[in-house]
Amino acid sequence: MKSVKRLAESAEDSDLYHEFNATLEFDYYNSMMINTADEDGNYVDLGGEFPLEENEHFNKLPVNTQMSNIQVPTNVYNKDPNILNAIYNTEALNDVFISNFQKDPTLTWQYFGSSTGFFRIYPGIKWTPDSNGVVAFDCRNRNWYIQAATSPKDIIIMVDISGSMKGLKMTIAKHTINTILDTLGENDFVNVIAYTDYVRYVEPCFRGTLVQADLDNREVRPLSASWIPKEANGQGSMCNQAIMLITDGAMEDFESVFEEFNWPERRVRVFTYLIGREMTFAQNTKWIACNNKGYYTHISTLADVQENVMEYLHVLSRPMVINHDHDIIWTEAYMDSVVSLPGQSKGLKKPLNIFTLSHGILLGVVGSDIPLMEVMKLAPRYMLGAHGYAFLINNNGYILAHPDLRPLYKDGKKLKPKPNYNSVDLSEVEWEDTDELLRTAMVKGETGTLSLNIRASVDKGKRPLYLTNEYFYTNIDDTPFSFGMALTKGHGKLMFMGNVSVEEGEVSHNYPQSVFLRTYCETDIDPAHRKYSQLQAAIRYLLGKEPDLECDEVLLSQTLFDAVVTAPLEAYWNTLMLNDRVEPGVETAFLGTRSGLMRVVRYAGVETRVFLTPADKDNLFTIDHFPLWYRLAVENSPGKFYYYPVNDKGFPSYPASVLMLRVSLCFLFLAVGLQMSLDWLEKRFWAIAKQVTAGLTFTQTHILCKSTPHCKLFFIFMLLNSNNKSLLASCCLSQIGRFFGEVDGSIMASLLKMGMFKKVSLFDYQAMCKTGHHHASSARPLLSPKLAITHVSKTHLWTSSAHHKKGLAISGVATLCNVCVCVCVCVCVVSSAHKQKKVDALQPCDTAYPGFMYDPSVREANSLIKCGRFVDIELPVFLNICEHNATVKCNRMKSQKVRRRPESCHAYHPKENAKDCGGAAAISLSLSLFSASLLVSLVTEY
Repeated sequence: MKSVKRLAESAEDSDLYHEFNATLEFDYYNSMMINTADEDGNYVDLGGEFPLEENEHFNKLPVNTQMSNIQVPTNVYNKDPNILNAIYNTEALNDVFISNFQKDPTLTWQYFGSSTGFFRIYPGIKWTPDSNGVVAFDCRNRNWYIQAATSPKDIIIMVDISGSMKGLKMTIAKHTINTILDTLGENDFVNVIAYTDYVRYVEPCFRGTLVQADLDNREVRPLSASWIPKEANGQGSMCNQAIMLITDGAMEDFESVFEEFNWPERRVRVFTYLIGREMTFAQNTKWIACNNKGYYTHISTLADVQENVMEYLHVLSRPMVINHDHDIIWTEAYMDSVVSLPGQSKGLKKPLNIFTLSHGILLGVVGSDIPLMEVMKLAPRYMLGAHGYAFLINNNGYILAHPDLRPLYKDGKKLKPKPNYNSVDLSEVEWEDTDELLRTAMVKGETGTLSLNIRASVDKGKRPLYLTNEYFYTNIDDTPFSFGMALTKGHGKLMFMGNVSVEEGEVSHNYPQSVFLRTYCETDIDPAHRKYSQLQAAIRYLLGKEPDLECDEVLLSQTLFDAVVTAPLEAYWNTLMLNDRVEPGVETAFLGTRSGLMRVVRYAGVETRVFLTPADKDNLFTIDHFPLWYRLAVENSPGKFYYYPVNDKGFPSYPASVLMLRVSLCFLFLAVGLQMSLDWLEKRFWAIAKQVTAGLTFTQTHILCKSTPHCKLFFIFMLLNSNNKSLLASCCLSQIGRFFGEVDGSIMASLLKMGMFKKVSLFDYQAMCKTGHHHASSARPLLSPKLAITHVSKTHLWTSSAHHKKGLAISGVATLCNVCVCVCVCVCVVSSAHKQKKVDALQPCDTAYPGFMYDPSVREANSLIKCGRFVDIELPVFLNICEHNATVKCNRMKSQKVRRRPESCHAYHPKENAKDCGGAAAISLSLSLFSASLLVSLVTEY
């Protein structure tokens, strides 16, 4: 907070001693022009040489940490006298930017957004325009600027849809509505009313109420809305109240209406927007605005909309400006606008409004970004156990940080932010909290604990887990945020601490196969430390060579202890290899500890085999992440093995090897594993399968599999991994690693029926679904990501005769594995699937899908499953759109959620100059209709 306040003080002091100069000539660094030369090799105007250097602290972007520069939107003249004076006036911010960064190296972007339209950013960067050469970014339109400049708002938008508002006028009116909606945030409330001879709510479901203006609710088609109402302890923001009147003419001024309902306090402001070129009723339209502390604008073209709509924000900022109230605003989470995907950072913005000290006019907004990663470092993941995590929500219950928050989605080959990534409610992630006890307590800012039995999922939702979580939560002072931690039963409450010397740890980790994967020291704060790896930084800190390094001493102590304790195991692995006592199919031995230490031994001849590459982020220890294989091993009983196939090149290539994992006994200290060749595993499996007597010898069966690679007709010998229901061995290579329900839904159904597996219902409220062109509903369809599995399961046609097969004698590697072995005769008739037509772009939706868990207590099958002959026909898969009942939809959308209003509100000041209310204008309106709209706005209980 101190850094932002220093910026505000500097900007206001500079303005106090600055005299406006209409003829000022001043060259500044325009972020789009810098380092750009013309045809003659000379720097272009407002360009010049601006040194840039790649900086890891700023996401490896080329930046200049010694200077800020200026970004100006394309629609703003970059040499306008107001622009030049404001830029010159804020040059003093450069020194404050640098000083702030030196005092607090964890700071990222610092900036000043001017009310004139330019944006000063530190460190300086090269701003890249879009493909058309246009820079559309305007700081004044950004939510952080608007939130800092105004208090929360209740807005009613009234739009004239009479016959005179057709064609271009209606197009302009719709664009005006959208622009107004874009200025609203999650602390604002809104509704839209259309009128001709009668009043009509755009969404009849929300008659007489207001709607929270979060991103989900604003992203709608004008005059066809689907907003979700948010009511709790009184409707709306209960702060600024305004009516936005969009029309092409007002035939009277309705003085009697305002006198009855709004005067003398004039608590409800009225802003009027005259649409079109006609000026016949301009005087009445202006009178309405000027006599109700509003503002009048005339919008004759689409190009006029943006600037004219923004005027209402300056009016709403007046009470705050007159009082000189500096409110630090904490925004929702933002994706960094200047960072390209997929390495896009996510953080909070902390803006603060600033004013002219002499005239009480809004100068702009200063602010700084706080990376959420820095906040979440306060609760290191390694201290919380394999399934434990910390999370952060705001006053509206929206998630700022949570391990299950997925802000990005894949659109083709590109990663993009989801439209609603910063308005995901806690109840949509912690969905087992059906009574919303956790959410309600945290939104209210309470401190306490709560225990819940939950169904979690890992491996991208494919593997369900039953866990018991204990939640701890509290509010964060002077912010609208609440912080929570979840500890899984049996993990995270106790920490095993060892006491070893630095020398012992250094010797014990001194193996080339040792890997340190967590963040032990902050190496990006001081430029001199950025050259060190985490291991180098940790060693230099422990040896006293770099005492200024900021390191996690608890984590370092644990890592040293882990290094000492696990050193003999690595030596044992090497001894086995040297004595040729390793099975030829074993490729890699590895272990991982809670501190993030990994030891890896690659056996001879497999050095080129892929093993947990940096691209495989799910299987690596990170600052906020335990690897998938570690989490899976943790849920097994001590001494029990876990198997799953891994790919060399990733899906959809066939798996090349299998990981075999085992967790340590008693105290959860480490997980050990082997990576085995899939070929070796298959050979062992086929050797066991020779014991089958089913009319064909094993040799004949194996040859038959080899001769029919597309599996038109074959004996399937399947080795089913009971831990994750995926195939480890099969005649068809394309089936290996796939979920068994996809390969054979009928047998999977039999396994479910006999109790070997149980079905678990899972939900995803952050999914992105495709909607067919034929779907005209605005409802969010409940779709299943497992539709293909469902179709496959439903298209198995069983014949009347069943062939009994003898069970396999399980031995060798199959004895070690927790597996089911199934032998079936099947005929696979594959028809070409109907090609789907192109569908609409992905959009947010809610999905329900099944997960399957192995039940180790069931042993009735005794490894024998009866399989019959069947025909598997691959049918065209069509997207199912769930139909919805309008009443059910309306009731669901009206469901109340508790929220906490922002503490500050600046809605009124007696010294406000209401005469500054705009220029000329025009409208056509009914007295009774306008009275109705005022009544809606003035009612205190919505």
